Amino acid sequence: MDTVNTHKDKHTLTTMTRKTFLLLAGWLIIGTIVLPACRQKTDESKASTVIDINPAKLPALQPGEAVATFAGGCFWAVQEEMQLLKGIRAVVSGYAGGDLAFPTYEQVGTDQTGHAEAVQVYYNPAVISYDVLLDAFFAGHDATQLNRQGPDIGKHYRSAIFYRTLGEKARISAAIQLENASGHHQGRVVTQVVPFTVFYPAEVYHQDYYRHNPYNMYIHLVSEPKVATFKERMEKWVVE
Repeated sequence: MDTVNTHKDKHTLTTMTRKTFLLLAGWLIIGTIVLPACRQKTDESKASTVIDINPAKLPALQPGEAVATFAGGCFWAVQEEMQLLKGIRAVVSGYAGGDLAFPTYEQVGTDQTGHAEAVQVYYNPAVISYDVLLDAFFAGHDATQLNRQGPDIGKHYRSAIFYRTLGEKARISAAIQLENASGHHQGRVVTQVVPFTVFYPAEVYHQDYYRHNPYNMYIHLVSEPKVATFKERMEKWVVE
């Protein structure tokens, strides 16, 4: 009888040990996937090289050119996405929608300035229309997530479009209706539609970060899948 109980105890212990191992392994895997977030990029940049924390300069608007401003989560992927499109001359990462003049990345990250990480797009309307840019904006992020994008949580990661004219506002409303009816999402679009006031360019080291840091874990696990999805949905407009 004691031998039988001993075997049962060993079996129970072995089963518990396996379960514990699998549980710990699962948490390690989940942690590896979840932990990388947009906020980590500052520390990684500092660890690898000297970074330029001065604000980038905005390009001068050229004759016949138009400008649009969007916020769709961490600006790394959004900048890369918009730069892939035909008719785009420049895309600048920065901050919009807040009430603090000339904010820094660290200040925006506190969620106390009201800004969203955003991009400003300089485009040729004779080549690509504002409506196509709106399609690209919705293709590049999940507009049903409120005040977050994936692992990035906070109001500064919100989905927002900053219109400059009433005509743009009407086109944004129409685009949202189409997006809600598209079947791309399970939830409803929560994108803010607000008038444009001012755009502050982000620090130089944030510009083109996607292309400059292909081995960054956040870029690999979060940004690259977003850009891949964007390319599929906007295939006809992506520069070859």
